[in-house]
Amino acid sequence: MLPIAAVERIVRKAGINRISADAVKEISKTVEEIGADLALEAAQAARHAKRKTILREDIKLVAGKA
Repeated sequence: MLPIAAVERIVRKAGINRISADAVKEISKTVEEIGADLALEAAQAARHAKRKTILREDIKLVAGKA
């Protein structure tokens, strides 16, 4: 699980000042799941490009930011 302090920093950066500990834990869990899915999709994109290394462009592609 992501460190609680890191998640709290993300939440504060988003402009949220009040959030329960349970909500922070749920955000942490969800972000970790999304990150894992993103990494798997980026790995597939790299393999499709006949590479073993995931590049920044792969992440941007699968995240819809390309």
